[in-house]
Amino acid sequence: MTGIRLAWGARTYVMGIVNVTPDSFSGDGTAQTADALERALQHLVEGADLIDIGGESTRPGHVPVDDATEIARVLPVVRAVRERAPRALLSIDTTKPAVALAAAEAGAEMLNCVQRAPEELLEIAAERKMAFVAMHNQEGTEYDEDVVDAVLRVLDDCAQRAVRRGIAREQVILDPGIGFGKTAEQNLRVLRRLDRVVGLGFPTLLGASRKSTLGKLTGREPHERAIATAATSALAAAAGIDIVRVHDVAATLDALRIADAIFREWRPTSWTE
Repeated sequence: MTGIRLAWGARTYVMGIVNVTPDSFSGDGTAQTADALERALQHLVEGADLIDIGGESTRPGHVPVDDATEIARVLPVVRAVRERAPRALLSIDTTKPAVALAAAEAGAEMLNCVQRAPEELLEIAAERKMAFVAMHNQEGTEYDEDVVDAVLRVLDDCAQRAVRRGIAREQVILDPGIGFGKTAEQNLRVLRRLDRVVGLGFPTLLGASRKSTLGKLTGREPHERAIATAATSALAAAAGIDIVRVHDVAATLDALRIADAIFREWRPTSWTE
């Protein structure tokens, strides 16, 4: 593996979510390889730049699964997507070293971890030359300092440890963890200061798609939050976030094209005055 090669700052990239789980909060999970493959290929047709494949729900109150179960869920999907779309950039969403190794061997180039940056996973990413996403997370929603300051402190520590492990700076991607260890108000505070996350000097990722905070604001169910997700993604692009992780690729991409045209001076190849 050689990690991922994206031109950070040129535009905002879209990561399409593929949940190979029966209990995803967003209602889009599937236990069938064929269905997961179809979703991944549809994401790519709609313009996704990366595909993130996960085999264990992280919703509140989820039932953990063991290594063997998670590998059995995700490995056939990674292999199938790699076979059908050999040039696609693939990410494995896991906290388990065994799952990360199996996915890397099957062709995953990125390791996306919701539990900050465990040393075992950093070691795997460094050895396999995978990009690494470190996400802020904690037990409970109590903070001894401003929530944004706390998020920045943790993410900076994750990034520095990743670099010391031998992962290139451009392959260390920081995610503020919307919905993880934060109340709705705390999520909004973090979203308001995404520029400070960008200011840490590493590539960044935002995963706010269909989250409960958007539901609280709109009154809509998870599958009805595509517009709210697109709006949040456009605001993230304006703040300089590099990747947005979403369920609804087409709607998000439309919003990003407008935001990137305004804030990053991006233009489509067909653009003429």
